[in-house]
Amino acid sequence: MKILAIETSCDDTAIAIIEANGGLKKPSFKVLSSQTHSQIELHAKWQGVVPFLAKREHSINLVPLLEASLEKAGLLKTAAKEKTLPGELHKILEKEPELLKNMELLLPEIEIPKIDAIAVTYGPGLEPALWVGVNMARALSLCWKKPIVPVNHMEGHALSSLLAEKKTRGIKFPSIALLVSGGHTELVLMKDWMKYKILGSTRDDAAGEAFDKVARILGLTYPGGPKISKLAETFDIKNSTGIKFPRPMINSDDFDFSFSGLKTSVLYKAKELAELTDELKKEFAFEFEQAVIDTLVSKTKKAINKFKAKSLVIGGGVSANKKLRVSLTEMIKKDLADTELLIPESSLSVDNAVMIGIAGYFRAQKKKPVFSLPLIKRIKAEGNLLLK
Repeated sequence: MKILAIETSCDDTAIAIIEANGGLKKPSFKVLSSQTHSQIELHAKWQGVVPFLAKREHSINLVPLLEASLEKAGLLKTAAKEKTLPGELHKILEKEPELLKNMELLLPEIEIPKIDAIAVTYGPGLEPALWVGVNMARALSLCWKKPIVPVNHMEGHALSSLLAEKKTRGIKFPSIALLVSGGHTELVLMKDWMKYKILGSTRDDAAGEAFDKVARILGLTYPGGPKISKLAETFDIKNSTGIKFPRPMINSDDFDFSFSGLKTSVLYKAKELAELTDELKKEFAFEFEQAVIDTLVSKTKKAINKFKAKSLVIGGGVSANKKLRVSLTEMIKKDLADTELLIPESSLSVDNAVMIGIAGYFRAQKKKPVFSLPLIKRIKAEGNLLLK
């Protein structure tokens, strides 16, 4: 089964084509192409993602990425004669004029590619951004007569660790998923393929969001996570002044998180010291990062023990953090030797379309993809979509 996947939940525009086989019992995946356009430089001057700018960039970049992805996968073929596009296309893309213009240039010129389905992120995320991807999927479904599989973005992150070194790994159930990104921090019990129960989530700031906010306090540019980690690596513990930040909710009886207070603690300490030297910034970065990781690791360990999880999977942009990866690996090795740890490749930790294609394949095995025009119109962007 060949799946074309579209991801536009935030500020990364991504399209991938994967080949999937084996059903639910022995799934296997091959990445035929994966194309991503990052908007980091555009949003950096605003110190965060601006939704209407993200939407505009998705509209501009999706069709060029589609063409590049089809070509890379060997599925781009020039049509023998120019094709006529359905009149309904204009109605579907009436709010995406740039996307419509680009699709009207490309689609009449190429043959319908040999794919079986289109997977698209429909939430959670920034709704203006999500709508661009959803509308493109609708348009392609209409023009190519291919079914759509709507995918939860967080499910994609939960399954992103299945690919490693171009091979497919399995997940032993029950499994705990730690999903950490700029918008989400969740612990999820995975009872089986596509059977989820959210055990806990952030009550305020997500871990990635806290990294970005603390980065601004320290005068670092967006995105803050990688900058803080890089700065923390340069800190020599011998130069410590004894700065300590709280480990929020680390001893609570639930699996929820809260990072707003931690960010505020960093802010108050910075104001108290009046001037942050370069050495103090290093210490702030080191201690803040450690506080976040201590909290994530502690809560994750408690969840694994309570639910007797046979595996731990992590996903989301913050899962690329080297120190978090090392800390989770050491925790498993020291205290949970019978639990398997699955960590995604760095390229699959950040938002990407490969993970959406993987999740789309599993969804297609469980539920028939949406095909008819009335049904594809029912697919709507849901910014606050929950994983279930």
